[in-house]
Amino acid sequence: MHTYTLPTPGAGPYSLTTGTDGNIWCTLVHAGRIARLTPDGRIDEFPLDFQDSGPTLITNGPDGALWFTRNRDHRIGRITTDGEAHSYPVPGSDPGPYGITAGADGALWFTTLHTATITRITPAGEFTEHELPEGSFPSFATTAPDGALWCTLNQGNALARITIAGETTLHPLPTPSAAPVGLAAAPDGALWFAEIGTGHIGRLTTEGVTEHPLPDVRCRPHAVALAPDGSCWYTAWATGRIGRVTPAGTVTEFPLPTPAAEPHGLTFAPDGTLYVAQESGEVTRWDVTL
Repeated sequence: MHTYTLPTPGAGPYSLTTGTDGNIWCTLVHAGRIARLTPDGRIDEFPLDFQDSGPTLITNGPDGALWFTRNRDHRIGRITTDGEAHSYPVPGSDPGPYGITAGADGALWFTTLHTATITRITPAGEFTEHELPEGSFPSFATTAPDGALWCTLNQGNALARITIAGETTLHPLPTPSAAPVGLAAAPDGALWFAEIGTGHIGRLTTEGVTEHPLPDVRCRPHAVALAPDGSCWYTAWATGRIGRVTPAGTVTEFPLPTPAAEPHGLTFAPDGTLYVAQESGEVTRWDVTL
């Protein structure tokens, strides 16, 4: 385990992804910056054009660049692996872009918290909106192996499946007020997700939903990531811990070095190590071989 402190105080590391360059890329939600962490521990920060833009979730794009949502100034950002940044204004009034994923169609797809849409943006900046249930607060997004898009409906208590053509199917959750957030698609087509409202990690398959209760149901699980061995790792925002759920449902938790870490995003590097973004100002690198 190794912990990296970001150069900018109060930057707020929030979301992580592994770039095509093999580096870890991180949004700094409070500083209006994107950080790059190299395997040898070097950290570079790239300021955006607006400090209060609120860069939130980040993903790899089909063009080799990193794409991310700017939640506070309602734009979609793009940054190359050389650190050159650009952004596109999202249509609508106060949309609140949040989740983002690369689609199988060569475009990016993102959710809007306030206007309840999942929207397609091409690398050239062209938008196509698809409506979701009003007030459903669509949050994280991911792409399944079959090419469909999925997102969590935090206030709709459901997962939504959206085809490339925009056809939507809702999958309600069995537990009221589960408030799903983090979401990841497994190679076998299963969807893993975090229920921040009830302290469960859920798994959706063709056979239905399985909910795994966590040791402390008040831990506020936030993001999820899939390990090479098929287990699901999650951040427990309220308790400063990370955890692992196996496909068989065995749950194990581990404390982060800083009790008030406020862990949010996490991602696996090409070498199988796990990086965890902590809003308190650090990124922790874990060897999670068990």
